[in-house]
Amino acid sequence: MKKFGLIGYPLSHSFSQKYFTEKFMKENIKDTTYSLLPLEDISQFPKILEDKNFRGINVTIPHKISVIPFLDHLDVDAKGVGAVNCIKIQHSN
Repeated sequence: MKKFGLIGYPLSHSFSQKYFTEKFMKENIKDTTYSLLPLEDISQFPKILEDKNFRGINVTIPHKISVIPFLDHLDVDAKGVGAVNCIKIQHSN
């Protein structure tokens, strides 16, 4: 099962889970889920990465900047703005 999600806090206003769940169904993308992952404190982020099924995470307030130290690589655009919107997760075997 491939997993994607959104980190931020609070997330009660987010439409992302509904949007991506419907998109996966409409486009017949199987074995894929999208979850809201409310993180009040960014120190909880590594716990999410323990799940080897995660492939990507969207980032919203307040973690767009505070997540950067947890990442292995930043593309040139993220470096330029000093913030992250999306994280691609690649697990080593």
